[in-house]
Amino acid sequence: MNTLHRTATLVLLGLAFGAAAQPAPPGAPPAAASQPATAATNSTLNAPLFYQLLLGELNVQAGEPGTGYSLILDAARRQRDPELYRRAVDVALQARSGEAALTAARAWAQEIPGSPEANRFVLQILLALNRVAETAPVLQAILQASPVTERNDTINAIPQTYGRVPDKALASVVVREALAPALKQPFHAAAAWTTVGRMELARNQMPQAMAAAREGHAIDPASPYPALLALELMERGEVDAEPLVRQQLQAATANGPGDIAVALAYARILLDLQRNSEARAQLEALTARQPDQAEPWLLLASLQTQDNALPAATTSLQKYMALARQSSDERIARGLTQAYLLMAQIAEKQNDLPAANAWLDRIENADDIMAAQVRRASLLARQGQMPQARALLRDQPERRPEDARLKLVAEAQLLRDFKAYQQAYEVYNEAAARFPDDTDLIYDQAMMADKAGKPADMERLLRQLIVAKPDYHHAYNALGYSLADRNQRLPEAKQLIEKAVALAPGDAYIQDSLGWVEFRMGNMDRALSILQAAYRKRPDPEIAAHLGEVLWVQGQREQALKVWREGLLLAADNETLQDTLKRLQVKP
Repeated sequence: MNTLHRTATLVLLGLAFGAAAQPAPPGAPPAAASQPATAATNSTLNAPLFYQLLLGELNVQAGEPGTGYSLILDAARRQRDPELYRRAVDVALQARSGEAALTAARAWAQEIPGSPEANRFVLQILLALNRVAETAPVLQAILQASPVTERNDTINAIPQTYGRVPDKALASVVVREALAPALKQPFHAAAAWTTVGRMELARNQMPQAMAAAREGHAIDPASPYPALLALELMERGEVDAEPLVRQQLQAATANGPGDIAVALAYARILLDLQRNSEARAQLEALTARQPDQAEPWLLLASLQTQDNALPAATTSLQKYMALARQSSDERIARGLTQAYLLMAQIAEKQNDLPAANAWLDRIENADDIMAAQVRRASLLARQGQMPQARALLRDQPERRPEDARLKLVAEAQLLRDFKAYQQAYEVYNEAAARFPDDTDLIYDQAMMADKAGKPADMERLLRQLIVAKPDYHHAYNALGYSLADRNQRLPEAKQLIEKAVALAPGDAYIQDSLGWVEFRMGNMDRALSILQAAYRKRPDPEIAAHLGEVLWVQGQREQALKVWREGLLLAADNETLQDTLKRLQVKP
């Protein structure tokens, strides 16, 4: 008997007669006499069926999967055995025969009704074959078979399951059809409406997604599911979604994982929107309610450090570090690096440079060493040792291909932070030369050219970027804004910014650029309307500078002062805002 036949026979003998007793390896202690031998469990396979399976497996291994598949599937039908059905499906999939795999999976589902695994195979194969329209009954069967206590998890997983379907509109219709019963069941309706909303969001139908979030929230105001959908809508610029999130936070009383996820995600979005005081209030409330949750403490400490509330930040970090050291969650433990960096930053702000270095010395993870070295370089630069700071970054070993890029970018950012714009531009030139296909590097290089007083270089680089990546909206916006800010070629500037708006219609910073070019062109009312909408969407010191100037020029001096004061609270050192106030000789 050759090796192939011998292997297949041994495998199937194991199936037919159970696990045979294996001889003890040399030197092994004898089995205890008091332990009875485990009785072998015989298979229900009879001899003809056994040899049918043997022949099927031999055909598969010999490169005849079609014949092997037929034999194994026939055996599965005779035995009504899930393992054999799964093997038939596997053989068909390995042979890249989707139709055969679907036939086996459907036979499995019909022979063993209510089998969640069989129905999942049918669903996945139908989606892989792009036969989306046939999936609604299968999805409904999966939902009906899932335990009631686990069904919401199954419902929430549906958008990911359909994530790669090309026809998003059809997928949305099919999923809604399958969820029809769940949409009327109080315990599942909030999750079901959330999934309906996410399917709409996948095809960029914002109003329909918002309507679904409202439906789910109305049925169960305390449910975290519609609130999490509303947070996704907020991230896409849907301002009407925020009240729903706030209402959920007020209604929630259980402080379960979902409620914590909503509160934490909301705080993160507020931070992204630079609404720091509101984010801090959310995090303070969350840490008061759930003091044993580590992540909110780290986020709160970051905000407190930014606000120079250094004693409070230190306390928050100490709580985070204590919780992180007790946690088995690797992600939480990795946050210790961020905590050490923040402690070093606090010590630096307190002019305790030895303590700052001591905190940096605690960072041992090789992947985080660069972040520690960047902070060390900042400490050296603050002491007037910029050459040593740059050398520290340059001498850092390159363990991975991307480390060379990280080192150059860190050096350029260090020089930029200390307003050494010409030197930073030169470093970006070096980085772009080493990584010529990196569009983000070219963009940063262009922005630094502007800071270094080289507008012609900036324009050349941005136009190079537009040619290389025509959908890179940042390049259109930056070039259009630069022209508008210098009051040059305004029609061309507007055209460039409008192109950026078309590529990223929800970006508040691009709306700011559009409002600014309208102001430069003398279209005051339109400029005011655009800038007010941008500032409502994203309170930002630079947008505040532009909005305040439009209000000032229109004679609305008190309103302008109010906006500028808000901008200063957001970032007192913002260059655009400070330059505006200096140019207009205003002291808000």
